[in-house]
Amino acid sequence: MSKRKHARTAKPRTAVRAKVARRQTINQTRANSKQARVLALLRRPGGTTITTVTRSTGWQPHTVRGFLAAVVRKKLGLRLESEKTDGERVYRIIADSPSDSASEPGA
Repeated sequence: MSKRKHARTAKPRTAVRAKVARRQTINQTRANSKQARVLALLRRPGGTTITTVTRSTGWQPHTVRGFLAAVVRKKLGLRLESEKTDGERVYRIIADSPSDSASEPGA
């Protein structure tokens, strides 16, 4: 006697729906989440330091640097400026102005 094959379940279809639902909620940030707090600190005119972000979120410095690279730059596509002042590195989000994109070659 041969063994009976198992019937396929409908999981792939529900997995696709769950993935689409996750994508829709990714771009929405809760008002008081750690991500929202860090973005608010980065949008300040003076910017923020890694030390300030670690105090605000409880994250370790390497986690903050990873967040800046992965989430702020790559996922959200924001321009992040970094400069060293008084021995400390200050990060801030740069707002794109329409005049900057018009002066780029090929635009």
